[in-house]
Amino acid sequence: MKTDKKINGKEITYTIEGRLDTNTSPDLDNEISSSLDGMSSLVFDFTKLEYVSSAGLRVLLKAYKAMTAQKGTMVIRNVPDGIKEVLTVTGLNEVFTIE
Repeated sequence: MKTDKKINGKEITYTIEGRLDTNTSPDLDNEISSSLDGMSSLVFDFTKLEYVSSAGLRVLLKAYKAMTAQKGTMVIRNVPDGIKEVLTVTGLNEVFTIE
């Protein structure tokens, strides 16, 4: 997995490439946890995300809860069909804002 982080004012965007799974999700979780203070918007760009496991979904849910706790927003953009299907089957498409 490769991540690219961009900060624009109080918005932070992560572009995720490759696989978000048991092996890679702890790295993303640590990165996000250390970057959210003072942010009002968290954006994930999944254009190049190939796979997400339950461990990856846990990281997304944890980030969502953190942003909600600090009265911020979280958006997931450019979701490939396979990832969209996983979000739909798990019901997370009803939790997350997906564009």
